[in-house]
Parts: sequence; C-alpha cells; structure tokens
Amino acid sequence: MAGFTRRTFLKMSAALGAAGGLIPVDRLFAGPAGGIEKGAPVVISTWKHGIAANDAAWNVLSSGGTVLDAVEAGVQVPEADPGVRSVGYGGLPDEACRVTLDACIMGPDGNCGSTAFVEGYKHPISIARRVMEDTDHVMIVGLGAEEFARRVGYKREDLLTEEARKAWVKWKSGLSSRDDWFPGGEKNHDTIGMVALDAAGDLAGACTTSGLAFKIHGRVGDSPIIGAGMYVDNGVGAAAAPGRGEAVIKTCGSFLVVENMRRGMSPEKACRAALERIFENHGGKVDFQVGYIAVNKKGEIGAFSLTEGFSYALARDGTNELIESGHLR
Repeated sequence: MAGFTRRTFLKMSAALGAAGGLIPVDRLFAGPAGGIEKGAPVVISTWKHGIAANDAAWNVLSSGGTVLDAVEAGVQVPEADPGVRSVGYGGLPDEACRVTLDACIMGPDGNCGSTAFVEGYKHPISIARRVMEDTDHVMIVGLGAEEFARRVGYKREDLLTEEARKAWVKWKSGLSSRDDWFPGGEKNHDTIGMVALDAAGDLAGACTTSGLAFKIHGRVGDSPIIGAGMYVDNGVGAAAAPGRGEAVIKTCGSFLVVENMRRGMSPEKACRAALERIFENHGGKVDFQVGYIAVNKKGEIGAFSLTEGFSYALARDGTNELIESGHLR
C-alpha cells in the first residue's frame, strides 16, 4: 500500500468513525474477545496481482464494509485488469478461442455461491454472489448463468483482448495431429484466491479465474467448486487454492486445509499436509504447481506450494507485501 501506513489508517478511521457510524478504530484493530491476535484484520491472496486485490479489500474493511464485501471487491480488481492473463478480462481463451470464466464466494454464515463456464461477463465473482444471495442454489453454469447475469442487470462484454488472441494463434499454430489439449508453451494457473478475517472475527473467501489456458471448451477446474478452490468455516478458518485444478478437486483441497486446521494444525502445516496428499497421490512425481493459502480464526496465516515459485500477498497491520511460500520440492 504505497503511502499507506498504520498511523495514517488510524487517523482516517478515527475521523470517519466520529463522522457517522463506521467501525470504531479501537474495535477495528484490537478485535473482540475470543482469541483474535493483534494485527487483525488480515487479507491474504495469491500471486503478485494479489497486492492490488488486497488494497481494494483493505479499503472496504477500513471503511466499515463487511468481510464478504471486501473479498468480492478485492478479486474484482484482477478480474477487470487486462494485464492479468489468467483472470477475467484479458484471460487466455480455451481451444476455441473463447474466454470462459469461473468463480465462487463464501461468507461467514456458511452460505456460498458459484458460477462456471460463463462467457461475456467481466465479474463472475459478482454473479456468484448474486447466486448466493438471490437464489436457493449454490452453482449456476454456462448459458443458464449468462441468462441469470443478464436478468439481474449485468452487461455483456467482449472479454477477448488482442494480446490474448495473439497468444491463442501462437499456441494453435504449434499443434500437430498428435498434440493433446494441454498447452505446450504457456501454462497458466495464476488464479486469484483470497481469504480474509475482519476485526469482528468473521471470515470470507473468494476465488475467480479464466482457467487453464487453451483448455478443452467446457473444462471447469477447481476455482468455482466450494471445498476445492476455496472454503470457509467461520469457526475454524479459510483456505484457497491456485494451481492445477484437477489435482485440487481430487483431494477436496481447500476443505482439507480447513479440516487440518480444525484438528489443530497451524495454517502453514495444514497447507503443507494437504499438498503432501497430492504428492502421494501422484506417486511422488509432479510436473505441475498447486499452492494453498490459509488463515485461521486467531488471525494466523500460512501458505505452501508443491514446487518453488508460488507467491502470496499479505495485508495486515498497515502493510501489504508479496511473500514467497515454502514448497515441498
């Protein structure tokens, strides 16, 4: 957060609180009784685009918004950024040169919403939230999700940028009759997953992606699947997972991380144990990346990945920084 310090934030929050009913600053950072550590709120998200996402989420929390509002606003930032080629507008297309998007969101009350295989709508995370709040369903996909988005007022847009189209042309030109549908050059798994804890002790999470580059048309990964790409238990903690979605789905990855924390593991150990499950399932040989981020009810955070190179953004106590995670191999 360039130019943004804890002292600045305290002054701003005190002034706003005096002006009209926002969260008092002593509550915002001290937290309630019940074990939340000094330094809450906490926002943690995946990859370098998590820095800007965290800024947006933190601004919501500092203005008295809910933790659910915060994670939605946070992941909307990379969804709208054409420079992020794995999320939303500008995301790399599938084999048919069509940009299809997936997302899910989950709040402290255990309610959740999801959408998958959506074309033409920049913010699938907001569609997922409308599914959660306006229906008794959890997941709506494909043409049905697009019709739902139109009915609730979202505008259809062309999400394929020229840069993404050129990348698809390059990939397509390199195919042969023996090629399968896995990209030969550009493997992108840089999903934005975010989990957050507010000063009241409530947790929420969001996950959104354009999925595996040049995937089979119709392929859906872990990102919109509650318990795989993201999971929240307000009494325990929350987790999210970027990386090879098929491996995460097969182990119910984010749910497993939260269950590990329920059994008493720290967030980092919980992430590592879930990754060891993937490693074992593949006979000790992996040629893909999976990472996990997690936060528990105390405000402790953790992250870990299968292989080197996974980074996460952490915002707390007036700072926002990119950190390299530990890794198994």
